[in-house]
Amino acid sequence: MKNSFKNMSYAELKAKREDLKRKYMEFRFKTVIGHIDNPLQKRTMRKQIARVNTLIRAHEIAEQKAAEAK
Repeated sequence: MKNSFKNMSYAELKAKREDLKRKYMEFRFKTVIGHIDNPLQKRTMRKQIARVNTLIRAHEIAEQKAAEAK
């Protein structure tokens, strides 16, 4: 799971981040209602979002360095 995001392109990462954020919000609503099966899934989802954010930022930094090198 940890390495599954590294092979994605920048656009795919941004789409995945939006999808994960949407799922996280839905999960939070379910926790308020009280219909969740695995409460530890919230932590896992937050970590996945953080990993994707880190990779997105790495792509942005690489683009900035490439632009400065020109």
